[in-house]
Amino acid sequence: MTRLVQVIILTTVLLTSSFAGTFSLFDDSYAMKSKGNPNPVTGSDKVCGDRLCSEAGDTQTKTESKKKEEVKTEKKAEEKIKSEITKSEKYTEPSESHEEEAKQYAEKRLQEPVWKTMSGTITSQKDPGIGHEMHQLAIILPPGKNIYKGHLTYTASENVQLVALHGPLAKGDDKGQLFWTTDGKTKYGLSLIDQKSDSGIWTFNGKAVAIHSMSSEPFTVTYSVTYKEITPSKTIHSASMTSSKSPALGHEGHQIAMILPPGDEFYRGRVTFVASEPIQFVSLIGPLGPGDNKGQPTWTADDKTYGFTFVKADRTGGTWEFSGHGIAFHSMNTNPFTVSYTVVLEPIEK
Repeated sequence: MTRLVQVIILTTVLLTSSFAGTFSLFDDSYAMKSKGNPNPVTGSDKVCGDRLCSEAGDTQTKTESKKKEEVKTEKKAEEKIKSEITKSEKYTEPSESHEEEAKQYAEKRLQEPVWKTMSGTITSQKDPGIGHEMHQLAIILPPGKNIYKGHLTYTASENVQLVALHGPLAKGDDKGQLFWTTDGKTKYGLSLIDQKSDSGIWTFNGKAVAIHSMSSEPFTVTYSVTYKEITPSKTIHSASMTSSKSPALGHEGHQIAMILPPGDEFYRGRVTFVASEPIQFVSLIGPLGPGDNKGQPTWTADDKTYGFTFVKADRTGGTWEFSGHGIAFHSMNTNPFTVSYTVVLEPIEK
């Protein structure tokens, strides 16, 4: 009995040792793997960072392949851009006609007047105009061939008037209106604007610009003027005219001086004037379409009807900013009036 128990105990110990050895083999296998030793059973490599080195090698190969693809893509994009630039340069290469257009454009830009600025303080002198010998005058922009357009800011030692000259006048156009001449032969229409103030701001057009006083004593004036000096043309000119009977239906008893005749062209600009009597300013807009005449004032002539903008300023001189398809001066009187003016149209981009 005792012998049997000993055999059983010995068998149990042997079995336990066998299982322990098996488990020890598994532990050693995993330990060997963690140390980077090859495992003939799994075929795995050593650990590199957070993954097996065999997996890291695959990732590196993929990364290198991806970089190569990106380089190819960049080269293709670069070649495409170069190709498009080459095509564009070939397309925009100027022909003889393009060169001529570019030359004309450059010449036009060179001919365009530029804004100029001038400022200072001057003392007036005896007015050299016939009939103005007892007055004082400070000339800002002297008479010449070109037309002045600009803005004047001033402050004087006394109340003064603002002067713009227009013309020279045609023969007989000096009837009734103010004019200025130094020799009795060459005469200019005289816009004399009395703001009853010793300082102010004035927007003007004219062949000359000055500051005037009815006093015989000199005055001083400090001023700043910004202006363009423009060569006269069809749309920028200084002239005088006598009004005629209005051709519009319902206006037969009125007088009109058409500065820019009505038509399809749109006008935008400024006019400075002097007239022989208080006048009104007219802007025509249209022609109107069928049914557009619904109660508003209109002006109809030559079978065309225009909207009739009627400014009841009743002044003998001043400056008006305008827009429309026709520009005119108007009087309710039946007798003709004379008007001298300088008109400057602004270019309109189409």
